[in-house]
Amino acid sequence: MAMEARNIDKGTDGGNGELAGMRIAILAETLYEDLELWYPYYRLREAGADVFVVGSGSAETYQSKHGYPVTVDAEADTVTASQFDAVIIPGGYSPDHMRRHPSMVKLVREAHEQGKVVAAICHAGWMLASANIVRGKTATSYRSIKDDMVNAGANWVDREVVRDGTLDHRRLEGAPRQHGTRTPGRAGRLSQPPGQPTRRSVGRADGGHQRQPGRRHQRRTGERL
Repeated sequence: MAMEARNIDKGTDGGNGELAGMRIAILAETLYEDLELWYPYYRLREAGADVFVVGSGSAETYQSKHGYPVTVDAEADTVTASQFDAVIIPGGYSPDHMRRHPSMVKLVREAHEQGKVVAAICHAGWMLASANIVRGKTATSYRSIKDDMVNAGANWVDREVVRDGTLDHRRLEGAPRQHGTRTPGRAGRLSQPPGQPTRRSVGRADGGHQRQPGRRHQRRTGERL
């Protein structure tokens, strides 16, 4: 389905907030945890960031654990880490599906290697382990994947929030009020969500010729959490 192109180098649709001009990828796959995708999505947009949902390519629309749909803006193999300032990985069962796709793992690994913020919520530690970026790092996660994190070389600690360099880990065991989305050095706690998402395409962060995603789809509108 064709979509109007929007060059993200010419501004964002989020306004003039403290994150204006930042491009943030939120990864999506089937059975994502609803609030762990939509809460950061709306909070970051309210702060002025340009937020894109990036899927694995296995589908155009993914259902959450509770049946709420999200339609992706791009697939992981059509974008690069250099196009974003940060990558957020929601939890639920989706990280177990994400890590089956090399392009998703590569995006996370390269974002970390480029010094971008990589935020992992709840079960998203699975993706960090698959990307081999937690070795020697202090991290937290949902308790059931503690062994996976330790086996990947992390120094696992039982805390709600852990930051080690540009890695941001959130345990988030059924406590959405602990979910304030923050980007180190740029964002604080945010308030109510803005309007509905609009159609867009992912442009290049280096200001070069715009690169179109492999598939571009209109996000489901008229609904909000």
